[in-house]
Amino acid sequence: MSPDPARVPAPPPAPERPRRPRTFRPQGFRSRLSRPRPPWPRTLRARTTVAAALTMVLALTAGGGWLYLTLRGNLLDNAGARTELAARKIITFPAASPAHPVPLPEPAGGVDAVLVLDTHGRPVASTAPAPAARAARLADFRPAAGSDSAVRVFSADQVLTSHDSVVAVVRTPSAAGGHYVYALTMLNDVADAGRALAVTLLAGGPLVVLLTGLIAWSVTGAALRPVEAIRAELAAVTAHRLGRRVPAPGGQDEITRLARTVNDTLERLERSVTRQRQFVADASHELRNPIAAARAELELALLRRPDPETAASLRQTLHSTLRLERIAADLLLLARLDAQRPPPAHLVDLSLLAAEEIARRRSARVPLRLDGDDPVPVRGDRGQLERLLANLLDNAERFADSEVQVTTGTDPANGTAVLRVADDGAGIRPEAAEQVFERFTRLEADRNRGSGGTGLGLAIAREIAQAHGGTLRVVPSPRGALLELRLPPAGS
Repeated sequence: MSPDPARVPAPPPAPERPRRPRTFRPQGFRSRLSRPRPPWPRTLRARTTVAAALTMVLALTAGGGWLYLTLRGNLLDNAGARTELAARKIITFPAASPAHPVPLPEPAGGVDAVLVLDTHGRPVASTAPAPAARAARLADFRPAAGSDSAVRVFSADQVLTSHDSVVAVVRTPSAAGGHYVYALTMLNDVADAGRALAVTLLAGGPLVVLLTGLIAWSVTGAALRPVEAIRAELAAVTAHRLGRRVPAPGGQDEITRLARTVNDTLERLERSVTRQRQFVADASHELRNPIAAARAELELALLRRPDPETAASLRQTLHSTLRLERIAADLLLLARLDAQRPPPAHLVDLSLLAAEEIARRRSARVPLRLDGDDPVPVRGDRGQLERLLANLLDNAERFADSEVQVTTGTDPANGTAVLRVADDGAGIRPEAAEQVFERFTRLEADRNRGSGGTGLGLAIAREIAQAHGGTLRVVPSPRGALLELRLPPAGS
């Protein structure tokens, strides 16, 4: 019946180790280690949405670039073909001298200007007035050897226009040795098309990315909704609620197969745990009768006043039998608690319960003091709550140095009933604050089994607290161990 927490004094300080020589690290090594990683969404839904949005951004960027290059190439090819055709149409023109260039009619087909130069680069005909300045910039542009024409794109500054232009030059034979006919078409439509495409991508791109993100968020949420339901149901499955099953959506997809596999696993786990609990309960129950019979025989043998050596052996055997009887009783109680039978909802006063338990321990090893006169009503099984308090007091009394303090009260924040049992012993190490509630926990290396408990006391106490909807935990304390029990108020 006695709890067995982990109580050890603080370990002696470790001997000081010799300092190691300082290792050289490059200057940027520490900064690379401490550099924060870029934020990345934690949920699968958010990651999928971000990935879809980034994919759409890349697709729009690549697609827009490809579309722009394709559109520009087609427009340049069309403009170059039209411009070269306009130049070839200027086959003959009236004889003229560079000092008096002949005016030419405006070309058709969207070509903006035509200029004829002689072999020395001087203008002899033009559709625009004062062609000398433009002729000086185009004189070096000639067809390659073996070809009678060439097409090239010039910037606006090179050909004195407001936009980039495509220029075609055609060599025409003549009696004077030949001329070069230049036709020029400004790329207004190319600039307008590029500007329209950029405006479309900049204005519509964010909307498309946003729409893609919303669709990905909605679709992923709908796809993961059954997974979230499975997760929530699995979170509700505990050692006392193994009968729960996760919802299985209809269909034959991966999520449905996952849900069925999880339910099959829970079914096998429930059967295994049920068999284990039944075995523990049956074994504990069946052991009680032979243990009780052995105890009775040992007590009867001691009453016959055997010789001192035999009496000492009988008393040692009786002591081990009593310990075995306590372990069997504790295991049987744990098996009943594991069955999760709801305790009766009787009204119990924690303050009165603590006062009665302390009154029964008048011959305790250390004084037991109670702080709490006001009633602290809770609902539950009186016998189980008495067992919980008895285990806490056994634990505190075993390791206290001079006294055990019991405090009862109500938390003003939420009305929770609170019972604290504190001792002034060695305390419980922080790393063992949860381990002490495990079954058969015996962490003291120097504790013998004669003075210790069964290792089930605090485990039983926590099981009783949880069966009543409460909690039992180790609370940090400046001295000794402090265990705190919290139970729902009687009105909840």
